[in-house]
Amino acid sequence: MTNPSPPGKELTIGELAERSGVPASALRFYERQGLIHSRRTVGNQRRYHRSTLRVVAFIRASQSVGVPLSVIGDVLAFLPEGAHPTPEFWRRASHCWSEELNARIARLERMRDLFTDCVGCGCLSFEQCALVNPGDRLGQEGAGPRRLL
Repeated sequence: MTNPSPPGKELTIGELAERSGVPASALRFYERQGLIHSRRTVGNQRRYHRSTLRVVAFIRASQSVGVPLSVIGDVLAFLPEGAHPTPEFWRRASHCWSEELNARIARLERMRDLFTDCVGCGCLSFEQCALVNPGDRLGQEGAGPRRLL
């Protein structure tokens, strides 16, 4: 356990990792991606504003529902540096991502249903199978083992 900084002070990377439950290596990655920011001390050590805890929580929660880091970064770019995500910010982000998440859910449900039909059929025919070869695309490419070429 690291020695905690006094209340209201900045956090070291170890403190941020401990408090957020995110490994220091992931925090350094987030920083390289521009998702979080630190300042450097004279000894080149990272110091994070306390609000970074909420930003990291926002990143992890967003990732847990499948939002890519690049999209998370686009949304975080609207936050002023040093500010943390507020409930209003969460609502706006959720609204922005609802359409994308609903489309992803619908796509996964279609894949599940196709797979269930495919397993139920058991043929795995490249000519007929909607999962392996939708619309017999491979047949339009000519005879032969198109998947193996």
